[in-house]
Amino acid sequence: MVDPAVQVGPLQLPGPIVAASGTFGHGDEVARSCDPTALGAVTAKSLAAYEWPGNPAPRLHPAPGGGMLNSVGLQGPGVAHWVDAELPALRRCGARVIASIWGRTVGEFDEAARLLAPAAAELVAVEINVSCPNLEDRARVFAHDPDATRAVVNAVVARGLGLPILAKLSPNTSELLEVARAAIDAGADALTLVNTVVAFAVDPNTRLPVLGAGNGGLSGPPIKPVALRAVHDVTRALPGVAVLGTGGVNSGLDAVEMLMAGASAVGVGTATFRDPRAAVRIHDELLAWCAAHGVTRVADLTGCLEEGDV
Repeated sequence: MVDPAVQVGPLQLPGPIVAASGTFGHGDEVARSCDPTALGAVTAKSLAAYEWPGNPAPRLHPAPGGGMLNSVGLQGPGVAHWVDAELPALRRCGARVIASIWGRTVGEFDEAARLLAPAAAELVAVEINVSCPNLEDRARVFAHDPDATRAVVNAVVARGLGLPILAKLSPNTSELLEVARAAIDAGADALTLVNTVVAFAVDPNTRLPVLGAGNGGLSGPPIKPVALRAVHDVTRALPGVAVLGTGGVNSGLDAVEMLMAGASAVGVGTATFRDPRAAVRIHDELLAWCAAHGVTRVADLTGCLEEGDV
């Protein structure tokens, strides 16, 4: 028997696979096809303190190598509506829920956390999506700036939600290690690595960008090496820091690689768009690999690379 339990900082999970934010919906949409009790947790789609319409269509486009370009633009009903109308349905499915919040200013993150507080007992953790433009700094992305990241995490932690806090970081910066340190120093209990890779594509027939907003986020298999490198670099530079590794995981073997690179648990996102049951399939494949290779605890895979100086 393989013990699937893992620990991401103070967050104890019965399984290593987590549905990534933005791919499992706000409520029980995907849960109707994919049993969330088979997963470690489900991260709900990111929410602001207010309703937000998102970006203009088209919002999704296939990318080479099985990838996907997306520019949904964080469309959502707002935290208060989600707490009242969406979260109860997800909880009734038996999901262990990680809420995800975003904002355009430090104050907006703080307000989102305040509105989330009444539902804290229904959650297992909060993820702070800092891959958002900071309107107070010429729209520079929070996760590209250690000081801005520190300010956001400080504000959310100060709300005293009594839940583990994960900071979701961007791979689109040369300061990833500095940003990671800032998030942990500010009180984040763990990190989610990584968000999508900024990308762009053109339709030669129309001579227009394929996405309505122009730029978008590249996800899926093409970014797995980017995610692996981020997880590896951060966990080597910051020993003891727990990471939820996400980006390009499409199979149990991908999950094994993410854990070996240093992740404590693995997020599954884009694969769910192709197959709503992908996260459960990947969980089963991961446990089968462990059984076939004499691994009795999934947690023992974390950071088990045999390497010299990389």
